[in-house]
Amino acid sequence: MSVSESSSRIDRLCRRALEGAALPEPELQALLEARGDDVEAVYAAAREMRARHWGDSIFLYGFVYFSTYCRNGCTFCLYRSGNAASARYRKTPEEVIAVCRDLAASGVVLIDLTMGEDPHIHDEPGYAGLLELVRAVGDDVRLPVMISPGVLPEEALGGLRRRGADWYALYQEVHTPELYGRLRVGQPFAARVAARGAARRVGLLVEDGMLTGVGDTSRDRAHSIAEMRREGCEQVRVMSFVPQTGTPLVATAPSRDGAELLSIAVMRLAMPERFIPASLDVAGIGGLERRLQAGANVVTSLVPPGRGFLGVSRAELGIDEGERSVASVVPRLEALGLRPGSVQEYRSRLAALREGAGVAVL
Repeated sequence: MSVSESSSRIDRLCRRALEGAALPEPELQALLEARGDDVEAVYAAAREMRARHWGDSIFLYGFVYFSTYCRNGCTFCLYRSGNAASARYRKTPEEVIAVCRDLAASGVVLIDLTMGEDPHIHDEPGYAGLLELVRAVGDDVRLPVMISPGVLPEEALGGLRRRGADWYALYQEVHTPELYGRLRVGQPFAARVAARGAARRVGLLVEDGMLTGVGDTSRDRAHSIAEMRREGCEQVRVMSFVPQTGTPLVATAPSRDGAELLSIAVMRLAMPERFIPASLDVAGIGGLERRLQAGANVVTSLVPPGRGFLGVSRAELGIDEGERSVASVVPRLEALGLRPGSVQEYRSRLAALREGAGVAVL
């Protein structure tokens, strides 16, 4: 295929997506393989799609990684079980609530409570401490809450919903079983899919996510996007792999963020009414504009300085310098003609998603 034929095809696929067509996997893959000037055409189409469905609103999420202990041996993760190079902590409920108050006061619209699969928490009967933490945070800050606790049984997920959780985040990372097995060692592929299905049954909105730069191809990424669309996830994300000390993949060459950015754009074209984050965990504040220009409508991994809370991919990137704060993000939004969405707007969007998915409101 000539350069002009390729550009013509990319333009045609972008137009079809903007007209409402649900592009099949091979066409999603073609967009993910865009090169040269075609890349900007995909980004421009994604920005147009975002503007049509979201206006100029970008939603800001506070991030609280409250336990870095984990029983799993994921080959890509700094906090994998047995990694002596990982900083370990387990924050008290009082510490968690204090940082959530800081985040709420700064202007975030959601609190994202994240942990590894901490054996101390997972082995507790009925997940009583986790359920109480979610209730206490929601009651204190009066903001929507996302919980990222790893795989939980349906009964526990229902308990989280009854105590006020709005979202359940559980990332597959890759949706090709063979590659998944090399990343999430010893964790059944189907168990994560089933947990997200159970979360939806009990009334939680669901986030899934993909990881790129781990041996995945454009075909793998297209399959992940199609699977997240098929599953009906209300929020979808992609992050570039960052090699971590003490892990089997530490020697893997870091990838450029081109695959991540194109994946954001293609997700926007494939799922226009979904929340799609731009994470500060990969490239920090310096990478934010590129991700917003690719069509993201959420900024996540906002962490207040001085509280001793870490990130995920790059644990401390910009935290203590205040770069991962609302005050740092807002001027960058405004420079792009964007603005932070309000809590009222966000709640309205969640209500619309619940109605569309047939999810009950508590």
